[in-house]
Amino acid sequence: MQKTLWFFSDRFRLHGILHLPEVKNPPVVIGSHGLLSTGDSPKQIALAEACVRQNMAYFRYDHRGCGQSEGDFAAATTFDGQCRDLVCAARFLRDLPEIGKSFALFGSSFGGAVSLAMAKKIRPAAIVTLAAPLSSAGIKDPYVNDPANLPLVESLNRNALLFDIRNQISRISRLLIFHGDADPIVPFENALELHEKAAPPKRLVRQMNGDHPMSNPAHQAEFMELTVAWFETYFQDV
Repeated sequence: MQKTLWFFSDRFRLHGILHLPEVKNPPVVIGSHGLLSTGDSPKQIALAEACVRQNMAYFRYDHRGCGQSEGDFAAATTFDGQCRDLVCAARFLRDLPEIGKSFALFGSSFGGAVSLAMAKKIRPAAIVTLAAPLSSAGIKDPYVNDPANLPLVESLNRNALLFDIRNQISRISRLLIFHGDADPIVPFENALELHEKAAPPKRLVRQMNGDHPMSNPAHQAEFMELTVAWFETYFQDV
């Protein structure tokens, strides 16, 4: 079952979709999308469906200025703003009667950095990231794969996207990291540093010749299988 939900982050009304299994009070995974994406990305939808099959709920939402959420993309998109969006999503979900109190996080690219940055506040049972940068300095131009994204990128306030979460990583555990070692946008070195600094338990999955959007079907299958199993494992420990 899917439910369309709306919640507020600052002055913005944000759009989300809650995927629910047919069990009472399931744990929930919150998915944060990449900088130029939305909660309707194929990766988010596929992961939501995979989680539901294993009796976990999944909440995918559009950050401010993205998808169906309120806000102008160029003006509203900031790192701090997206961090607040995620915290507000978690607080909103905690008040819903149809889900349990256990949370996990999935973040893709920029959304991965947001998830890592907010882990201390949300205290998830587990975290999975895909191609997550540890600082804004570690991100190459995000229109490398698709030149059509250039106008969007150039519209952004680069100063509002500055961040560095490297000093926060040592407090994060139960972390599963996916990263393609041929990623031209967020270099693989980000994953090596993330894995080195995080606390155990942790795991790094190096996807050989993998690109930024994880376009290889074999990599996608590996990601789905291992991610769902990771969430299942640590939800049981809560």
